[in-house]
Amino acid sequence: MSGLTPPRLKNDCFALPAGVDWTPVDEALQRLRSRLHRVVGRERRLLSAVTGRVLAEDAIALRSNPPAANSAVDGYGFAHAATREGDQHLPLVDGRAAAGAPAHASVPFGSAIRILTGALLPDGVDTVVLEEDTATDGSHVAFAGPIKPSANTRKAGEDVAAGDVAIPAGTRLGPPEIALLAATGVTEVDVHVPIRVGVLSTGDEIVEAGSGFGTDKTFDANRPMLLALLAEWQCDAVDLGHVQDDRGKLRARLDEAAAEVDVILTSGGASAGDEDHVSALLGEVGSRADWRIALKPGRPLALGVWKGCPVFGLPGNPVAALVCTLIFARPALAALSGEGWSTPIAFTVPAAFEKLKKPGRREYLRARLTSEGHAEVFKSEGSGRISGLAWADGLVELEDGGREVRRGDPVRYLPYVGFR
Repeated sequence: MSGLTPPRLKNDCFALPAGVDWTPVDEALQRLRSRLHRVVGRERRLLSAVTGRVLAEDAIALRSNPPAANSAVDGYGFAHAATREGDQHLPLVDGRAAAGAPAHASVPFGSAIRILTGALLPDGVDTVVLEEDTATDGSHVAFAGPIKPSANTRKAGEDVAAGDVAIPAGTRLGPPEIALLAATGVTEVDVHVPIRVGVLSTGDEIVEAGSGFGTDKTFDANRPMLLALLAEWQCDAVDLGHVQDDRGKLRARLDEAAAEVDVILTSGGASAGDEDHVSALLGEVGSRADWRIALKPGRPLALGVWKGCPVFGLPGNPVAALVCTLIFARPALAALSGEGWSTPIAFTVPAAFEKLKKPGRREYLRARLTSEGHAEVFKSEGSGRISGLAWADGLVELEDGGREVRRGDPVRYLPYVGFR
């Protein structure tokens, strides 16, 4: 299989039209979706080595499942046309039909045969009666009619027929998909190479967790969080380390990263201040578009391209960084990896909180479900409260307009697991 890789993104792919100010979330997502394409190559792999990979081409069933008509239960098989209403008494033929040991002779019209679950239907049999519904003396079987035609049988190919698409392209392969491929005779498939996503932290105030620095320094929470998140999403997560507020060093690290990974996620330095070097460098050397998205928590999301490699400049605040990654980076990475644009799973549930929301921005509240299936939110909306991320098991999304939420009102809940 060819290892050709699609072209990288154009430098101006994230450019915004003149006059664009605050952009609603849905509009920003639609713009992002329209500008992305797959950037990873593909390869052919054995079925034993594709767990978590994205299927690059439709997988065609090489064999029907089931391959032939068979019994769905233990019982007795016969021709339905030989039965009627009322009590039935059919003579039994010698032998039986079992899974892997089919009967070799036809069953005469008006007779029955002992048959076990999974056994191929012998010639002359199209219906099976459940063993529990019968009585037998070893030479005859009795049961009450009528029995529905084809009862307790499986037709050949009723699950998937040979030549049908067993699994469509763009599907991420897990145990259920692999089971279906194996059952239909598929032993190897074309899959996309895992997308390589680098995570880079910036800022003089950031140090590694556990370092012996004073309270003037902040332990880096973003990079471990994002690397763990990418691993959950089956990406090839690459730790690009930490760069201080030095444009020369940052430029060199971005050059190295662009040759090493398919996408770069940065945290910090993405706004427009004196020390926001990521944003400045993207504007000077690469390309940059400050997407001022109307959401909370969050601030301008710096999107750019560095030597053909897309860069997502995330906020430095861990809460905002996670929200922006879930809402924007997750579907973008799915599109870039060949999986196709993804939409998070969401549920409408009753609110276990009250809130007066102002219009103008979409809000994402750290939330979790109660035992009654209601959504409660974290006690504080402070974007510096990382403990709320660990307390929560998802987000409550409040629409762009103003709203007064009362207990019991319907709200949209997005579980963390729904972004996988």
